[in-house]
Amino acid sequence: MSEIKLRSTSALAKQIGIPSKELFSKFLKDGLLEKSDDQWILTSLGEKIGGQYVDSKKYGRYIAWPSSMASAPTIEIQKDTRLTAKALGTMYGLTANKINSIFSELGWITKYLKGWKITEQGIKQGGIQDEDLKSGIPFVRWPETIISKKPFLDSIQEVKGESEMSPAKKVEFREKFEAKQRATDGHFVRSKAEMLIDNWLYMAEIVHAYERKLPVEENVYCDFYIPTGKVYIEYWGYENDSKYLNRKKEKIEIYKKYGFNLIELQDQDVQNLDDVLPRMLLKFGVKAY
Repeated sequence: MSEIKLRSTSALAKQIGIPSKELFSKFLKDGLLEKSDDQWILTSLGEKIGGQYVDSKKYGRYIAWPSSMASAPTIEIQKDTRLTAKALGTMYGLTANKINSIFSELGWITKYLKGWKITEQGIKQGGIQDEDLKSGIPFVRWPETIISKKPFLDSIQEVKGESEMSPAKKVEFREKFEAKQRATDGHFVRSKAEMLIDNWLYMAEIVHAYERKLPVEENVYCDFYIPTGKVYIEYWGYENDSKYLNRKKEKIEIYKKYGFNLIELQDQDVQNLDDVLPRMLLKFGVKAY
């Protein structure tokens, strides 16, 4: 019977090809290790999968693992290169804070007391939650594929002032429903009802965007977007237009597909915004007044 080869956590991390801090962090999250008084302690679960204490005259007591764990499925996923906001910022000439703000605006992360927490949408993009081992401040790592995600690239271009309006958007919004109504905050909107909604949000001091592209591959734009709460507002006001009704149906399906927070307003709602919107917004953690 062959002897099982053991590796310290640091040696195992080197064998896998990742930083030792990352592997310690993963074992901690997976419940294989615990930390007490700055010392790593092996849990019962860690013992079950082969972890054990080794006493060394040179290094003292440390925890070792079977070298075969380097190919275990729970560790295999860590081989993928994960990019931090700082690394992404270096790639695009932006600060880490700016990159995190982009991810937050897209609804992929949310601000925590300190640091950032990943959202359900962020998990769908391949992000993983992590934390600084010393401070405990949470942050998110992203797969290399994030740099090929169109919503992310579009936001990068917008922040850097390099974006251009697509022809499809010009045809859909500017030619058929030209924006002629000027809201109090300067937005030009396409109907009196949209102007009333925009003015209500502005007077309630709720930061909002008009005709923001949804952070998806499909070429879809919302009526209003509220970054706080990651809430989208749609006003359905052209019920007599068959093409509009088809577009409405498609948009609702996309909102459902991605699980976005959506508020739908009809004409009767617009006449009672003071009663309707505060209640609807509160469901998504947005306080009005």
